[in-house]
Amino acid sequence: MERPEIWLSFAPDLHVFLPAGRRAERSALRTDGAATLGHVVESLGVPLTEVGELLVDGRPVAAAHIPGDGELVSVRAVRRPQASAEPPRFLLDVHLGTLARRLRLLGVDAAYENPDIGDAALAARSAAEQRVLLSRDRGLLRRRELWAGAYVYSHRPADQLRDVLSRFAPPLAPWSRCTTCNGTLRTVAKTSVQDQLRDGTERSYDAFAQCTDCGQAYWRGAHHATLDAIVADAVREFGPPVVA
Repeated sequence: MERPEIWLSFAPDLHVFLPAGRRAERSALRTDGAATLGHVVESLGVPLTEVGELLVDGRPVAAAHIPGDGELVSVRAVRRPQASAEPPRFLLDVHLGTLARRLRLLGVDAAYENPDIGDAALAARSAAEQRVLLSRDRGLLRRRELWAGAYVYSHRPADQLRDVLSRFAPPLAPWSRCTTCNGTLRTVAKTSVQDQLRDGTERSYDAFAQCTDCGQAYWRGAHHATLDAIVADAVREFGPPVVA
């Protein structure tokens, strides 16, 4: 019996995952007649985390649909912003440390695993804590035990940040999280963190915050202008920040 032949059309945003021959307006593919549409799409290199609607001959279907001979499959990219009932919480793999720190700088809940704990443990933590796993590893994003995931499209931290903020639209609360451990910050007196200050810092600054989890002290130091610019750009494009 001849295997079913289907026709596939992928949204341009998904072409980065595809071999060149699959980036045409539509291309033919023979299936085994038993594989689900979700399996077919992932076998071509596209993680389902990046797929929005799946249409067969113009009608929406689930990833569990088994495509039949002659069907035209349209694979759409995920919509932005992605709807969420609750503010999203994230988990980042070992390669996204700078992105994790920038998300925390904006007050976004961003857990980060360093050193690498392995794909299985990352996926399990995503499920246990209901965190969106951010990664550039397509194989990791195809793990079934994931609660939710998203591919980070760029190598550059500034573009990575814009990518995540535009996709998930998390509420921003700049300067409210520890960039080291993701804990929350509270305003403290200078005397509370005096043991962490050098003489010049103690003389030059009066406003301090401290992480409620790891105890790290924060103040407006020499690198604050750079951090201010990151915050200002994000708030201008994706704000305004939430008010406590």
